[in-house]
Amino acid sequence: MTSPQELRIISLLPGATELVAALGLTNQLVGRSHECDYPPQVRQLPACTEARLNSEKPSAAINTDVQQLVENALSIYQVKTDLLQQLQPTHILTQDQCDVCAVSVGDVENAISQLTHLQPQIISLQPNNLEEVWDDLERVAKILEVPFSSTLAQLQGRVALCQQTTQVLEPQQRPTVAALEWTDPLMGAGNWIPELIGLAGGKPLFAEVGKHSPVIQWEDLKQADPDIIVIMPCGFDLERTMKESMVLTQNPGWSDLKAVQKQQVYVTDGNAYFNRPGPRLVDSLEMLAEIVHPELFQFGYVGTGWEYFS
Repeated sequence: MTSPQELRIISLLPGATELVAALGLTNQLVGRSHECDYPPQVRQLPACTEARLNSEKPSAAINTDVQQLVENALSIYQVKTDLLQQLQPTHILTQDQCDVCAVSVGDVENAISQLTHLQPQIISLQPNNLEEVWDDLERVAKILEVPFSSTLAQLQGRVALCQQTTQVLEPQQRPTVAALEWTDPLMGAGNWIPELIGLAGGKPLFAEVGKHSPVIQWEDLKQADPDIIVIMPCGFDLERTMKESMVLTQNPGWSDLKAVQKQQVYVTDGNAYFNRPGPRLVDSLEMLAEIVHPELFQFGYVGTGWEYFS
């Protein structure tokens, strides 16, 4: 049995870092990815990865760079093998859910093969819905030999509160919600997002629970004419999302959309919340709940987690 004092954990996925922290193991983290920034104290840890693309470019240019790397069979991220050797981890958390979102398990396995006298255990996460996020929390806790029941119960209790409040709504009380994971090209938000929208009392459009985010056409959004539009680009904070969302206003018929006319278009901090499969998906649910049904929920995230698009 490994005691917490003997654990040396490197997390190469922001959601996994937050999961480890929720289990009370923040002090056992010795390294992180270049994107791991929560809880705040992890920013002091050495970053064991770097990206091969410039995230400061406009959305369309980032998408083009990603496609070129993928077409050339190149990883979008690079693992700093020398730093892994120096940090001597007992466990490395990574993911096998999305090669675009974070370092893949293949990247980590390749890096570890180059290490000497070191065989850390790889824990690979691949959640596609909320239940699988909870399963990951339990699995990580059991591997690291720490309790998890109270942490899981607290998170699930907050979800249940939203669900119990919205499950009594009639179908006509559930507005249609278009969640956008990218603005240029347009992409619907998939995986756990449709599930969160349903729990928040809305009807999700364009994506299915547990399925990857689909590319959609402007005409699809125009024809659907959603009651609510929530913009949550992967990797962008609130300020950047507001800026990148301006491209939507250039589409023909933008001002005619029902959501625009009723001022029901919202931008969010997708990087910190909606795109991280970890404990703060519960925060994301609460944000959606107060966006979709402000008459029922007021959690106080406006201004920090989401804002009105203007």
